Amino acid sequence: MELPQQGDESRVLVIYTGGTIGMLVGHQGYVPEPYFLTETLRSQSRFHDPLQDSLFSHSGTVQGFRNWSRAGGRSESPQRNSGSSTPATLQSLPTLPVRSTRPIGHSSGLIPDSPLSKHHPRCKQIAEDVYEAHLPSLVTPRVKTPGSSLGKSIRYAILEWNPLLDSSNIDISDWVRIATEIELNYSHFDAFVVLHGTDTMGYTASALSFLLEDLGKTILTGAQIPLSQLRNDATDNLMGALSIAGNYIIPGAVALFLVSWDDLPNFDTRMFLVLQPYPLQSPNFSPLVKVGIDIVVNWNDVIRQTGLRRFRAHKEMSSHVATLRLFPGISGATIKGFCQSPIRGVVLETFGAGNAPQRRDVLGALKEACDRGVVIVAITQCMKGAVSDDYETGRTLLQAGVVPGIDMTPECALTKLAYLLGKPELSIKEVRDLMGAPLRGELTRVSAAPSGNQGQVDQNMDQIQLVLSQFLRLARPPSHVPHITFTPDPVDSESSKATAPWTWTAAEAASTEAVLYPSLMHLAAGRGDLETLTHCLGSATSVDSTIATSATEVPKYGLMAGGIVNCLDAGSGRSPLHVAALNGHTKAVNLLLQSGALVHLRDAMGHTALYYAARQGHQSTIEVLIQAGASLGGADERFAAFLAREAAHNSDHEALQIWKQCGVVVKVESIVSPKTVDISS
Repeated sequence: MELPQQGDESRVLVIYTGGTIGMLVGHQGYVPEPYFLTETLRSQSRFHDPLQDSLFSHSGTVQGFRNWSRAGGRSESPQRNSGSSTPATLQSLPTLPVRSTRPIGHSSGLIPDSPLSKHHPRCKQIAEDVYEAHLPSLVTPRVKTPGSSLGKSIRYAILEWNPLLDSSNIDISDWVRIATEIELNYSHFDAFVVLHGTDTMGYTASALSFLLEDLGKTILTGAQIPLSQLRNDATDNLMGALSIAGNYIIPGAVALFLVSWDDLPNFDTRMFLVLQPYPLQSPNFSPLVKVGIDIVVNWNDVIRQTGLRRFRAHKEMSSHVATLRLFPGISGATIKGFCQSPIRGVVLETFGAGNAPQRRDVLGALKEACDRGVVIVAITQCMKGAVSDDYETGRTLLQAGVVPGIDMTPECALTKLAYLLGKPELSIKEVRDLMGAPLRGELTRVSAAPSGNQGQVDQNMDQIQLVLSQFLRLARPPSHVPHITFTPDPVDSESSKATAPWTWTAAEAASTEAVLYPSLMHLAAGRGDLETLTHCLGSATSVDSTIATSATEVPKYGLMAGGIVNCLDAGSGRSPLHVAALNGHTKAVNLLLQSGALVHLRDAMGHTALYYAARQGHQSTIEVLIQAGASLGGADERFAAFLAREAAHNSDHEALQIWKQCGVVVKVESIVSPKTVDISS
């Protein structure tokens, strides 16, 4: 039984590649067991609460718990009153359509007479190397979403690989497979969780960050100790992954679960999220997400998509790359032999801040390899820090043709090199240039020194005056009466000093701007006022940098989900993109998208910006949104189907064409006879 998506429900696909989370204790240690993960999660009400009658669904308030307790641990839900009960088997669970590059549901590890072997999902081949099956879905208890009073549940399906892999056996083809399966299911799910072992998780996370181009939905990876053990951290880790995937839109990010720092010492959190159940330190960057008593997202450091391109998965990576770690006494012959064909790229782990032995044979071997077209990227062997040309021993590497990798980790540098060399359209020079440029936030950008404090205060005061003037201009009703401006005489500076006026701190001035700008953004988006939108978006960076230096806790754009360009209206949950699309302001929509607006964001009613543009028939706005990767999701699909049926009934060909453009399929005969309408999306 396939379910339509509800407006208060997020859909997540869990891609289970392997790892210890689904293992059991065998004769020779931990071994994977097919469907153990799905069966175990189905039996726990915190992971599966189909009737919303568990303790977790009613412990938000004292009264809710008392009502639940008086009912004997069951809620008075319509489903229960009607006699329905929790599905007893995987076969009876509601299903979700899932696609894969391999056959789904046929596990060689199942015992022939096992009950699961009789009820495992059946799949069909729908295209070359594309298979589809309806997988049983689980649903979490409905809880209040962060920053909202509304409740939301998370419905998820588990796509289990066969066979399950130990992460030490993961290779490039598996990275491509994960990326391809995300692409195949991209329009049907709100987010993805990739379960993975810890041994090579850093490599996989880095590879996915590059392979998933123009990503607009959250990708999370996680690995835990066995869920089969009584004392485990898998429960909190997996629930944290589902909660973030279902409630946050963090584009272009891959999340990482860490059991302890020793499990994964080298990774770069700019590449992906780090969910921290324990106090940890990351080498070169603070975590994007911290999971503790609260889930705290560092929105200031989240990279947003600013291009008008649809999501795609790149499916080629060069396998002719390797890592060479320098050591005292390494010879030029060793380097020369290492860089021989078919090697096309080398990550050179250098001493300290990018230093190498200065012997002629070593430098000569490196230069000879670079001259032959081998791309050599220098990174540091140290846990923290970056390569630089502060030392003469580092500058000689640059003179030999070695590319500085700044502060990339070994895993990141290697997968980035494989990704760029896997693009035949790039020349060797372009690959070298791109290795030193941040593509996914994988290396540190050079930042300018902050300006003086008093100058910043004066600048922010001027900005506040500009903000207020913009409010007055937009809020003023249209009038044909000439506008008269009164400018008072300026106050003499000496006279002003005599009154000893108090001045604002930079944080006070900037926090006032942060309060005003979101409302101004929505007002400008509704009017399609590009001047005001540009002013707000251009001022956000200076406000954030000002507040970041203050010890005072004040509102700032970085605490908004996605920054000021994605600030939400408290009543409707709409972003400026929703407002601009609803009113058909195509230029404003284009500006917001190029500034990092989240095209998949849904409002409190579960609708996307594309739905509102289509509902109002704004053709040019629809084209821009679709170009940026927009698709109907959540509550959009049901409403779109209804509106398409109405358009067919009224023979509204223009509206039918718009819904078709948005992905709603309407049979031609439905226009002639309303009784034969058959719509699917």
